[in-house]
Amino acid sequence: MPTKPILGAALMTDGLAANRAWVLDKQRDLEIQDFYDVDVIAGDWRPLADKIKAQLDGYTGRLGVHGPFYGFNIATSDHDVRKVVQKRLQQGLDICGVLGATQLVVHSPFTTWNHYNLDGRPGAREKLLEYTHLAMREVVKRAETMGVVIVIENIEDNDARSRVELVRSFDSDAVRVSLDTGHANYARGVTNGPPVDHHVHVAGDLLHHVHLQDTDGYADRHWHPGEGNIVWPFLFEALAHLTSRPRLILEVDDFMGVQNGWRHLAALGLAE
Repeated sequence: MPTKPILGAALMTDGLAANRAWVLDKQRDLEIQDFYDVDVIAGDWRPLADKIKAQLDGYTGRLGVHGPFYGFNIATSDHDVRKVVQKRLQQGLDICGVLGATQLVVHSPFTTWNHYNLDGRPGAREKLLEYTHLAMREVVKRAETMGVVIVIENIEDNDARSRVELVRSFDSDAVRVSLDTGHANYARGVTNGPPVDHHVHVAGDLLHHVHLQDTDGYADRHWHPGEGNIVWPFLFEALAHLTSRPRLILEVDDFMGVQNGWRHLAALGLAE
């Protein structure tokens, strides 16, 4: 990675319009988030996609889409629910195809319960991987043909190694690791997880995507960097050793003010 990586952002349509000039000034990495809402992705999403494409006129940066996640787990053992998971993820790839996105963010199947119980139940960890492959096998094959990389984001994950093991099990360039800094900080504060930079060290160059958001270590706040207690220099020091050039995406609830976190990290001399 360069000494000062260029930050991108995760934005809804309105936030993209408000921050378009900032995104275009350095062709920042961009993640479109409108489509994880089931009411959007299950309906006629094409007019919205066309609107976003118009807003992206002149954009040549790396584009991603946050996939759907509400109401399901990609490791579901229920074969009927699995059909819904497959349908939603395929719809996510449909949207990537229309927008020209090369990355799709999906949520990790690992829960807090998994961390404390899987290894005490013979075969349980292997079963979770099996169920995840059953849900994602065809999705991954299609992603490979499209040039889309599916990145698996930590949600309740306490142990970064479990997600890395899952990614490696696919043996595919189309599946990589995502890190959400706020989720990792929540896990550190509530479930005795490791510090945020530890997740970078464990994933190494399998890390292709980072959600940058700050928290107090108690809940999933999605605050601007600098508003919580994450020690950002340690994170960026860890990132500096990677050659995978992960997309560094500011993901905050305040879409309109997303540049506040960028200003904070730039003032620290960590990013542009």
